[in-house]
Amino acid sequence: MHIEQLALKHFRNYQSLDMTFKNKVNVIIGENAQGKTNLMEAMYTLAFTKSHRTSKEKELIQWDADFARIDGRILKRNQSIPLDITISSKGKKARLNRLEQRRLSDYIGALNIVMFAPEDLGLVKGPPQNRRRFIDMELGQIQPRYIYHLGLYQKILRQRNHLLKQLQRGQTRDRTMLHVLTDQLAVHAAALLSRRFKFLERLRTWAEPIHYSISRELENLEILYMPTIDVSEETNEEKIGNAYISHFQSIEDKEVERGTTLIGPHRDDLVFHVNGRDVQTYGSQGQQRTTALSLKLAEIELIYNEIGEYPILLLDDVLSELDDFRQSHLLNTIQGKVQTFVSTTTVDGIDHKTLREADIFRVHDGMIRES
Repeated sequence: MHIEQLALKHFRNYQSLDMTFKNKVNVIIGENAQGKTNLMEAMYTLAFTKSHRTSKEKELIQWDADFARIDGRILKRNQSIPLDITISSKGKKARLNRLEQRRLSDYIGALNIVMFAPEDLGLVKGPPQNRRRFIDMELGQIQPRYIYHLGLYQKILRQRNHLLKQLQRGQTRDRTMLHVLTDQLAVHAAALLSRRFKFLERLRTWAEPIHYSISRELENLEILYMPTIDVSEETNEEKIGNAYISHFQSIEDKEVERGTTLIGPHRDDLVFHVNGRDVQTYGSQGQQRTTALSLKLAEIELIYNEIGEYPILLLDDVLSELDDFRQSHLLNTIQGKVQTFVSTTTVDGIDHKTLREADIFRVHDGMIRES
């Protein structure tokens, strides 16, 4: 899989852009605030229909413009597939093969992308929502049904939290609707948790040996999933649902008192152990970065294993954050098999065959030229 063409209209600082790319490493060089990350963001948004940088979609639209549009053409399974996203004050439209897709689950997964940015180096040490988002974005690419359950879970969760606030404030005392929403929430929570368990099982298959290799065979990585209910990865989906119902019943008064939903996939977390120690708490910065890099490289292999093609890799200003050994490991992994976009202010000091053979583009003030 690779991006053959990308066209932007009124996206961030790009008035108009139309680029073609080869299935190789493409290096985007430019000073800060010239548009390197905006180009990466456009590719990410084309894949996921949302930005990795902001939840305010109006920020994607160029100043004084009414809309932003991203057009792409990808080659996937030897087929050329057009897809596009249009963002305006009226909302967002996503089209695949020139047909508008009403449901995200029918669109996401057409273009598979793995992004590695400086903030991903904080995946291990950062807040739990970073790790939940990591799971949601990657699992959603390979299982459209996961996106379906996630969307409904989030919708019901908002309704349930609103009702819990009303009960907390005494605006209503009837809990009948709370019980209905609880039953609905448990169904989708069980579907999400069951799929997350299976995803983590597959991710470990790749991440743990990759980490062992990057650490020069000195460190063993263990990835643990921490749910808010007492179930294991061997528990089937029906039993997980029953466990949610039972737990919700036991904490109902507490949730009303707090005015919010206290358990569920939206409060779960991942824990990483290196040589038996929690790397988030006790690990060095190097160990934390090795863990984050291992997860990203594992994503690439997992997606390939699931769909039979490698995803596109976006390396947004991250090479300079890695030492020489981790740089080399990353570049050796992608060499010759993954279409990669590397944004950087300079490639000076990075001596690797992959970059020497790359196509080089230079960006300045929303304009890009090949050099």
